[in-house]
Amino acid sequence: MKTTIDISNSLFKEIKTVAQKKDTTFREIVETSLRLFLSLQKKTTKNFKLKNNSFKGNGLAEGLEEGDWSSIRKRAYEGRGG
Repeated sequence: MKTTIDISNSLFKEIKTVAQKKDTTFREIVETSLRLFLSLQKKTTKNFKLKNNSFKGNGLAEGLEEGDWSSIRKRAYEGRGG
């Protein structure tokens, strides 16, 4: 397949120089680079899993209700000047 890419002149010249020294083609360097990029993407996009860092206990402290952030915040700052 043919396509057009727009890269800087300096990068193009550098790749052409490397290609000549390595006795390969610009195309081969571009294809190898793209394959490497894709393989790195696969390695870095593993499914994220959150570590279970929960602690033992029975939920919220006595007198607090789930979602009652005002009371939770008040209790958290109790005795700390807040």
